Amino acid sequence: MARGGAGNGITLQQLRYFIEVAAEGSISAAADLLYVSQPTMSAAMKDLERRAGRALFTRSTRGITLTTDGTEFLGYARQVVEQAELLEQRYLGRPPSRRLLGVSAQHYSFVVDAFVRMVKASGAAEYEFSLRETRTWDIIEDVRTLRSEIGILYRNDFNRKVVDKLLREAGLGFTPLFLATPHIFVARTNPLAGRERVTLDDLEELPRLTFDQGANNSFYFAEEILSTRSSKQDIRVSDRATIFNLMIGLGGYTISTGIISDDLDPSIVAVPLDVDERIEIGWIGHTSIPLTGQAERFVAEMREVVAGFGVELIA
Repeated sequence: MARGGAGNGITLQQLRYFIEVAAEGSISAAADLLYVSQPTMSAAMKDLERRAGRALFTRSTRGITLTTDGTEFLGYARQVVEQAELLEQRYLGRPPSRRLLGVSAQHYSFVVDAFVRMVKASGAAEYEFSLRETRTWDIIEDVRTLRSEIGILYRNDFNRKVVDKLLREAGLGFTPLFLATPHIFVARTNPLAGRERVTLDDLEELPRLTFDQGANNSFYFAEEILSTRSSKQDIRVSDRATIFNLMIGLGGYTISTGIISDDLDPSIVAVPLDVDERIEIGWIGHTSIPLTGQAERFVAEMREVVAGFGVELIA
Protein backbone atom coordinates (compact mmCIF):
# COMPACT_ATOMS: atom_id res chain seq x y z
CA MET A 1 0.00 0.00 0.00
CA ALA A 2 2.99 2.31 0.30
CA ARG A 3 3.86 5.01 -2.22
CA GLY A 4 7.35 6.39 -1.76
CA GLY A 5 9.87 5.98 1.04
CA ALA A 6 9.59 5.04 4.71
CA GLY A 7 6.93 6.85 6.63
CA ASN A 8 4.83 7.47 3.56
CA GLY A 9 2.80 4.28 3.77
CA ILE A 10 -0.93 4.02 4.36
CA THR A 11 -1.75 2.81 7.87
CA LEU A 12 -4.32 0.25 8.98
CA GLN A 13 -5.93 2.90 11.15
CA GLN A 14 -6.48 5.11 8.12
CA LEU A 15 -8.03 2.20 6.25
CA ARG A 16 -10.37 1.46 9.15
CA TYR A 17 -11.36 5.12 9.31
CA PHE A 18 -11.89 5.18 5.55
CA ILE A 19 -14.15 2.11 5.60
CA GLU A 20 -16.31 3.67 8.30
CA VAL A 21 -16.52 7.06 6.55
CA ALA A 22 -17.54 5.35 3.30
CA ALA A 23 -20.21 3.33 5.11
CA GLU A 24 -21.64 6.35 6.95
CA GLY A 25 -21.34 8.84 4.09
CA SER A 26 -20.23 11.38 6.67
CA ILE A 27 -16.93 12.18 8.36
CA SER A 28 -18.64 13.46 11.50
CA ALA A 29 -20.86 10.36 11.82
CA ALA A 30 -17.86 8.06 11.39
CA ALA A 31 -15.90 10.07 13.93
CA ASP A 32 -18.71 9.73 16.48
CA LEU A 33 -18.95 6.00 15.84
CA LEU A 34 -15.21 5.48 16.33
CA TYR A 35 -14.94 7.91 19.28
CA VAL A 36 -12.47 10.29 17.61
CA SER A 37 -12.81 14.01 17.00
CA GLN A 38 -14.13 15.24 13.67
CA PRO A 39 -10.94 17.28 12.97
CA THR A 40 -8.85 14.15 13.57
CA MET A 41 -10.99 12.09 11.20
CA SER A 42 -11.03 14.81 8.56
CA ALA A 43 -7.25 15.20 8.71
CA ALA A 44 -6.79 11.43 8.48
CA MET A 45 -8.91 11.26 5.32
CA LYS A 46 -7.10 14.18 3.66
CA ASP A 47 -3.77 12.55 4.48
CA LEU A 48 -5.01 9.24 3.10
CA GLU A 49 -5.96 10.88 -0.19
CA ARG A 50 -2.57 12.58 -0.33
CA ARG A 51 -0.77 9.29 0.21
CA ALA A 52 -2.98 7.47 -2.28
CA GLY A 53 -2.28 10.19 -4.81
CA ARG A 54 -5.91 10.61 -5.87
CA ALA A 55 -9.27 11.92 -4.70
CA LEU A 56 -11.22 9.22 -2.90
CA PHE A 57 -14.24 11.34 -1.90
CA THR A 58 -16.53 13.87 -3.47
CA ARG A 59 -17.50 16.34 -0.77
CA SER A 60 -20.73 18.36 -0.71
CA THR A 61 -23.07 20.02 1.79
CA ARG A 62 -25.08 16.77 1.91
CA GLY A 63 -22.09 14.67 2.94
CA ILE A 64 -19.49 12.72 1.03
CA THR A 65 -19.63 10.05 -1.65
CA LEU A 66 -16.93 7.86 -3.09
CA THR A 67 -15.28 8.74 -6.36
CA THR A 68 -14.64 5.97 -8.89
CA ASP A 69 -11.13 5.61 -7.48
CA GLY A 70 -12.57 5.65 -3.98
CA THR A 71 -14.95 2.79 -4.76
CA GLU A 72 -12.09 0.64 -6.04
CA PHE A 73 -9.92 1.67 -3.10
CA LEU A 74 -12.65 0.63 -0.66
CA GLY A 75 -12.66 -2.91 -2.01
CA TYR A 76 -8.94 -3.29 -1.42
CA ALA A 77 -9.13 -1.57 1.96
CA ARG A 78 -11.70 -4.09 3.15
CA GLN A 79 -9.47 -6.95 2.02
CA VAL A 80 -6.41 -5.57 3.86
CA VAL A 81 -8.30 -4.87 7.08
CA GLU A 82 -9.97 -8.28 7.07
CA GLN A 83 -6.62 -10.04 6.64
CA ALA A 84 -5.06 -7.95 9.41
CA GLU A 85 -7.89 -8.86 11.75
CA LEU A 86 -7.45 -12.55 10.96
CA LEU A 87 -3.76 -12.26 11.87
CA GLU A 88 -4.59 -10.50 15.13
CA GLN A 89 -7.14 -13.14 16.05
CA ARG A 90 -4.75 -15.98 15.27
CA TYR A 91 -1.53 -14.69 16.82
CA LEU A 92 -2.55 -12.01 19.31
CA GLY A 93 -5.69 -13.64 20.68
CA ARG A 94 -7.87 -10.69 19.70
CA PRO A 95 -11.65 -11.32 19.68
CA PRO A 96 -13.37 -11.45 16.28
CA SER A 97 -14.39 -8.07 14.93
CA ARG A 98 -17.91 -7.03 14.01
CA ARG A 99 -18.37 -9.05 10.82
CA LEU A 100 -19.65 -6.57 8.27
CA LEU A 101 -21.30 -7.68 5.04
CA GLY A 102 -23.87 -5.96 2.88
CA VAL A 103 -26.14 -7.92 0.52
CA SER A 104 -28.74 -6.52 -1.89
CA ALA A 105 -31.15 -8.92 -3.55
CA GLN A 106 -34.35 -9.41 -5.42
CA HIS A 107 -37.09 -10.97 -3.33
CA TYR A 108 -35.94 -14.57 -2.86
CA SER A 109 -36.57 -16.56 0.30
CA PHE A 110 -33.49 -18.73 -0.29
CA VAL A 111 -31.36 -15.58 0.08
CA VAL A 112 -32.94 -14.87 3.46
CA ASP A 113 -32.44 -18.50 4.48
CA ALA A 114 -28.77 -18.38 3.50
CA PHE A 115 -28.33 -15.02 5.23
CA VAL A 116 -29.75 -16.43 8.48
CA ARG A 117 -27.38 -19.39 8.29
CA MET A 118 -24.41 -17.14 7.54
CA VAL A 119 -25.13 -14.88 10.51
CA LYS A 120 -25.56 -17.86 12.86
CA ALA A 121 -22.33 -19.43 11.60
CA SER A 122 -20.31 -16.22 11.95
CA GLY A 123 -19.57 -17.00 15.59
CA ALA A 124 -19.19 -13.31 16.44
CA ALA A 125 -20.60 -12.00 19.70
CA GLU A 126 -21.12 -8.68 17.95
CA TYR A 127 -21.80 -8.20 14.27
CA GLU A 128 -23.13 -5.77 11.73
CA PHE A 129 -24.75 -7.11 8.56
CA SER A 130 -27.24 -5.67 6.11
CA LEU A 131 -29.71 -7.38 3.77
CA ARG A 132 -31.70 -5.21 1.37
CA GLU A 133 -34.51 -6.73 -0.65
CA THR A 134 -34.83 -4.05 -3.28
CA ARG A 135 -35.31 -3.10 -6.93
CA THR A 136 -33.17 -4.44 -9.75
CA TRP A 137 -31.61 -1.06 -10.61
CA ASP A 138 -30.85 -0.37 -6.93
CA ILE A 139 -29.15 -3.75 -6.55
CA ILE A 140 -26.73 -2.88 -9.33
CA GLU A 141 -26.16 0.60 -7.86
CA ASP A 142 -25.63 -0.79 -4.35
CA VAL A 143 -22.92 -3.14 -5.57
CA ARG A 144 -21.36 -0.57 -7.91
CA THR A 145 -20.93 1.86 -5.01
CA LEU A 146 -20.01 -0.94 -2.58
CA ARG A 147 -22.95 -0.18 -0.33
CA SER A 148 -23.35 -3.93 -0.71
CA GLU A 149 -20.57 -6.33 -1.59
CA ILE A 150 -22.87 -8.80 -3.32
CA GLY A 151 -26.13 -8.52 -5.25
CA ILE A 152 -28.54 -11.33 -6.15
CA LEU A 153 -30.66 -11.12 -9.29
CA TYR A 154 -31.81 -13.11 -12.30
CA ARG A 155 -31.21 -13.14 -16.03
CA ASN A 156 -33.04 -14.80 -18.89
CA ASP A 157 -33.07 -14.56 -22.67
CA PHE A 158 -35.28 -11.45 -22.52
CA ASN A 159 -33.28 -9.23 -20.17
CA ARG A 160 -29.77 -10.68 -20.55
CA LYS A 161 -28.34 -8.11 -23.01
CA VAL A 162 -29.61 -5.13 -21.02
CA VAL A 163 -28.49 -6.49 -17.65
CA ASP A 164 -25.06 -7.53 -18.95
CA LYS A 165 -24.53 -4.09 -20.52
CA LEU A 166 -25.33 -2.35 -17.23
CA LEU A 167 -23.02 -4.67 -15.33
CA ARG A 168 -20.12 -4.09 -17.74
CA GLU A 169 -20.54 -0.33 -17.52
CA ALA A 170 -20.49 -0.57 -13.71
CA GLY A 171 -17.41 -2.80 -13.61
CA LEU A 172 -19.44 -5.70 -12.29
CA GLY A 173 -19.63 -9.37 -13.21
CA PHE A 174 -22.42 -11.96 -12.99
CA THR A 175 -21.64 -15.40 -11.52
CA PRO A 176 -24.44 -17.95 -12.11
CA LEU A 177 -25.70 -20.03 -9.19
CA PHE A 178 -28.42 -22.17 -10.74
CA LEU A 179 -31.05 -22.45 -13.47
CA ALA A 180 -34.63 -22.53 -12.22
CA THR A 181 -37.80 -23.78 -13.85
CA PRO A 182 -40.50 -21.08 -13.53
CA HIS A 183 -43.15 -21.63 -10.87
CA ILE A 184 -46.06 -19.61 -9.59
CA PHE A 185 -46.29 -18.78 -5.91
CA VAL A 186 -49.84 -18.92 -4.52
CA ALA A 187 -51.49 -19.29 -1.13
CA ARG A 188 -52.09 -22.84 0.09
CA THR A 189 -55.80 -22.06 -0.02
CA ASN A 190 -55.71 -21.19 -3.74
CA PRO A 191 -57.48 -23.77 -5.98
CA LEU A 192 -54.32 -23.99 -8.11
CA ALA A 193 -52.17 -24.94 -5.10
CA GLY A 194 -52.91 -28.64 -5.49
CA ARG A 195 -52.19 -28.81 -9.22
CA GLU A 196 -49.14 -30.63 -10.57
CA ARG A 197 -48.67 -27.90 -13.20
CA VAL A 198 -50.44 -24.76 -14.30
CA THR A 199 -50.62 -23.00 -17.66
CA LEU A 200 -50.79 -19.33 -18.53
CA ASP A 201 -54.47 -19.83 -19.37
CA ASP A 202 -55.07 -20.97 -15.78
CA LEU A 203 -53.84 -17.58 -14.58
CA GLU A 204 -56.07 -15.42 -16.79
CA GLU A 205 -58.62 -14.56 -14.08
CA LEU A 206 -56.18 -14.20 -11.17
CA PRO A 207 -54.53 -10.94 -10.02
CA ARG A 208 -50.90 -10.83 -11.13
CA LEU A 209 -48.60 -9.59 -8.37
CA THR A 210 -45.27 -8.04 -9.29
CA PHE A 211 -42.56 -6.12 -7.47
CA ASP A 212 -42.54 -2.41 -8.23
CA GLN A 213 -39.36 -1.13 -9.89
CA GLY A 214 -39.91 2.55 -9.18
CA ALA A 215 -38.62 5.15 -11.62
CA ASN A 216 -36.72 2.44 -13.51
CA ASN A 217 -39.88 0.47 -14.25
CA SER A 218 -38.63 -0.99 -17.54
CA PHE A 219 -39.75 -4.45 -18.60
CA TYR A 220 -36.07 -5.38 -18.58
CA PHE A 221 -35.78 -4.63 -14.86
CA ALA A 222 -38.88 -6.60 -13.87
CA GLU A 223 -38.22 -9.22 -11.24
CA GLU A 224 -40.62 -11.63 -12.91
CA ILE A 225 -40.37 -13.30 -16.31
CA LEU A 226 -43.07 -12.69 -18.96
CA SER A 227 -43.22 -9.05 -17.85
CA THR A 228 -44.46 -7.90 -21.28
CA ARG A 229 -47.45 -10.24 -21.20
CA SER A 230 -50.72 -8.41 -20.57
CA SER A 231 -52.90 -9.19 -17.57
CA LYS A 232 -56.46 -8.21 -16.72
CA GLN A 233 -55.58 -7.51 -13.10
CA ASP A 234 -52.16 -6.16 -12.09
CA ILE A 235 -50.95 -5.17 -8.64
CA ARG A 236 -47.46 -3.87 -7.93
CA VAL A 237 -46.02 -4.14 -4.45
CA SER A 238 -42.79 -3.10 -2.76
CA ASP A 239 -42.06 -5.91 -0.30
CA ARG A 240 -42.35 -9.65 0.12
CA ALA A 241 -44.66 -9.59 3.15
CA THR A 242 -47.22 -7.56 1.19
CA ILE A 243 -47.09 -9.81 -1.85
CA PHE A 244 -47.70 -12.87 0.34
CA ASN A 245 -50.63 -11.17 2.08
CA LEU A 246 -52.17 -10.38 -1.31
CA MET A 247 -51.73 -13.97 -2.41
CA ILE A 248 -53.76 -15.00 0.61
CA GLY A 249 -56.29 -12.16 0.64
CA LEU A 250 -56.91 -11.78 -3.10
CA GLY A 251 -55.91 -15.15 -4.50
CA GLY A 252 -53.14 -13.56 -6.55
CA TYR A 253 -49.96 -15.10 -7.91
CA THR A 254 -46.43 -14.18 -8.82
CA ILE A 255 -43.87 -15.98 -10.94
CA SER A 256 -40.53 -16.94 -9.46
CA THR A 257 -37.98 -19.72 -9.02
CA GLY A 258 -40.05 -22.30 -7.17
CA ILE A 259 -37.62 -22.29 -4.25
CA ILE A 260 -39.46 -21.32 -1.11
CA SER A 261 -38.70 -22.14 2.51
CA ASP A 262 -41.54 -23.60 4.55
CA ASP A 263 -39.85 -22.26 7.67
CA LEU A 264 -39.95 -18.69 6.35
CA ASP A 265 -43.11 -18.82 4.22
CA PRO A 266 -45.39 -21.63 5.51
CA SER A 267 -48.61 -20.28 3.93
CA ILE A 268 -47.27 -20.11 0.35
CA VAL A 269 -46.65 -22.93 -2.11
CA ALA A 270 -44.90 -23.19 -5.48
CA VAL A 271 -46.52 -24.82 -8.52
CA PRO A 272 -44.61 -25.45 -11.79
CA LEU A 273 -45.60 -23.16 -14.65
CA ASP A 274 -45.84 -24.79 -18.08
CA VAL A 275 -43.76 -22.36 -20.18
CA ASP A 276 -40.64 -22.75 -22.27
CA GLU A 277 -38.50 -20.46 -20.10
CA ARG A 278 -35.63 -20.76 -17.67
CA ILE A 279 -34.54 -18.37 -14.92
CA GLU A 280 -30.81 -17.99 -14.30
CA ILE A 281 -30.10 -16.85 -10.76
CA GLY A 282 -26.68 -15.53 -9.84
CA TRP A 283 -24.71 -13.05 -7.78
CA ILE A 284 -22.98 -9.89 -8.93
CA GLY A 285 -19.81 -8.27 -7.62
CA HIS A 286 -16.92 -6.10 -8.73
CA THR A 287 -14.78 -7.83 -11.34
CA SER A 288 -11.58 -6.20 -10.07
CA ILE A 289 -12.14 -6.77 -6.35
CA PRO A 290 -12.00 -10.24 -4.76
CA LEU A 291 -14.72 -11.20 -2.31
CA THR A 292 -14.06 -10.89 1.40
CA GLY A 293 -14.10 -14.08 3.43
CA GLN A 294 -17.51 -13.22 4.84
CA ALA A 295 -18.95 -12.77 1.34
CA GLU A 296 -17.49 -16.10 0.26
CA ARG A 297 -19.17 -17.74 3.24
CA PHE A 298 -22.50 -16.22 2.24
CA VAL A 299 -22.16 -17.52 -1.33
CA ALA A 300 -21.35 -20.97 0.07
CA GLU A 301 -24.46 -20.85 2.26
CA MET A 302 -26.61 -19.90 -0.74
CA ARG A 303 -25.27 -22.83 -2.71
CA GLU A 304 -25.96 -25.19 0.18
CA VAL A 305 -29.50 -23.89 0.69
CA VAL A 306 -30.36 -24.19 -3.01
CA ALA A 307 -28.83 -27.66 -3.24
CA GLY A 308 -31.06 -28.69 -0.33
CA PHE A 309 -34.08 -28.13 -2.58
CA GLY A 310 -32.73 -30.59 -5.12
CA VAL A 311 -31.81 -27.86 -7.60
CA GLU A 312 -28.69 -28.48 -9.69
CA LEU A 313 -26.05 -25.84 -9.11
CA ILE A 314 -23.95 -24.27 -11.85
CA ALA A 315 -20.32 -25.06 -11.07
